[in-house]
Amino acid sequence: QVQLVESGGGLVQAGGSLRLSCVASGRIFSINAMEWYRQAPGKQRELVAGVSSGGSTNYADSAKGRFTISRDNAKNTVYLQMNSLKPEDTAVYYCRFKIRDTVSLVYKDYWGQGTQVTVSS
Repeated sequence: QVQLVESGGGLVQAGGSLRLSCVASGRIFSINAMEWYRQAPGKQRELVAGVSSGGSTNYADSAKGRFTISRDNAKNTVYLQMNSLKPEDTAVYYCRFKIRDTVSLVYKDYWGQGTQVTVSS
């Protein structure tokens, strides 16, 4: 009923940039928070950045000053601009939206399938 699809991952050298996108489709009534998480091999999934429906943003300390999250409500899309990438940013990146669908009208969490980001030294 609701799907999230990420894109924009890939292989980049240290110091480079990538822009991730995540678009939601389906029976969407409204979207509240949009967030990016990442999970490196052998580590727990962690929050990277989030943006509220009102546009307020929050970042993990590791992302502050390098990453920028933004959203386009008309397109049901969230972006993560990642600059000055480091090898330790290597992970699978997931988006998570809090969505109220047109059937239940209850907010639920939906996850994307993940996109691999690899930063070489």
